[in-house]
Amino acid sequence: MDRVNPNARSDAYGSRINRDHSPVLVYSIPVLSVLAASMLPSLILASSVPIVPPFGFLMLLGWRLVRPGLFPVWAGFPLGAFDDLFSGQPFGSAILLWSLVMIGIEIIEARFPWRSFVQDWMTFSMVIIGYILAAMLFSGADVTIPGIIAVGPQALLSLLLFPIIARMVARFDRFRLMRVRTVG
Repeated sequence: MDRVNPNARSDAYGSRINRDHSPVLVYSIPVLSVLAASMLPSLILASSVPIVPPFGFLMLLGWRLVRPGLFPVWAGFPLGAFDDLFSGQPFGSAILLWSLVMIGIEIIEARFPWRSFVQDWMTFSMVIIGYILAAMLFSGADVTIPGIIAVGPQALLSLLLFPIIARMVARFDRFRLMRVRTVG
């Protein structure tokens, strides 16, 4: 007697029979992860020296580089506005910087459609260093050698976090694409 392979009706995201992606998960997980990451630095540590990386921005970059095309180019505006409420930066700095970064990454991806992890990490590195220096300017701090040295640990920690952020985004993406039972 022939038996049906139990994996015949499933794929990497689970059973295919009576299952489909949840629109709520598909659209809310990326946005909620960026919003939660924007609130995270204010819960971790309050310091006069910038040590904690801008997690909201890192999560946005992670989603943009790991899942290109998921966020529209204009998503930097509302997500940056939310980040401005929690970051302590002057209101409008994240709106401008996140929007410019989204446009810049869109231009880079149009120029280099085939990417690798190393190229994503290089893009991430250039963007995060530029972002931290621009945020330093927007905060009203003097861009001097001691000031740049003071943001050095924050920039270095941000650069080293890219593989972890990319892995987190991949896990969130698997959860986002999980199939759930449908009716009808």
